[in-house]
Amino acid sequence: MGMLTRWLDARLYPSFKSNWDDDLFREEILCVLRPEHWLLDLGAGAGIVPQMNFRDQVARACGVDPDERVTVNSFLDEGRVGTGEALPYADATFDLVIADNVVEHLTAPAEVFAEVARVLKPGGIFLFKTPNKRHYVPTIARLTPHWFHQAYNRMRGRQAENTFPTRYRANTRADISRAAATAGLTVDSIQFVEGRPEYLRPFVLGYLAGWAYERTVNASSLLEPLRVVLMARLRKA
Repeated sequence: MGMLTRWLDARLYPSFKSNWDDDLFREEILCVLRPEHWLLDLGAGAGIVPQMNFRDQVARACGVDPDERVTVNSFLDEGRVGTGEALPYADATFDLVIADNVVEHLTAPAEVFAEVARVLKPGGIFLFKTPNKRHYVPTIARLTPHWFHQAYNRMRGRQAENTFPTRYRANTRADISRAAATAGLTVDSIQFVEGRPEYLRPFVLGYLAGWAYERTVNASSLLEPLRVVLMARLRKA
């Protein structure tokens, strides 16, 4: 990031750190996490987001991902290669399932939600964070090819192999509610958050436009559905 971007960060968002949305998600998880819990990280990957490390705070931390690097993820007691459509665990194994920036990649979210419900214990919770489909970032993502996403993320310092195709099929309140009902899960809460405009920070004019957007959608609760980060908490009856 350039000097002007760092100056804007200090002036406009002095309290924000890198991965501020993952910090928020971690806080949500810690609100329901208990030392005796068995936790499943759906889409755990190689363990590149330190905020998703709960290994020392639960009885057992497991993870599933199609990427074989999940087997060496240091945040987990056990990592298994697999997909959300066929989780490699028995019924009623986990107290909590989490997914950080995974739901936007799902081709069949209702199937994945049903599998999550299957491996959750009665009363268990499914917590996930994902981009809001109604925000400008997912809108641009839907209109641009995958190679563009890879190139843009490389410019932002993210490796191309950690950029995956997006679907946005359970990224609105209505879509989540439908998928949850199909899977037998109830919606405890869905919240929307807008913060520092991460994807526009490399460009000064883009940064200022994103800041103006953030100020606008945070000015009224009526504009909450236009905020970028969507965090949902679902529960198994």
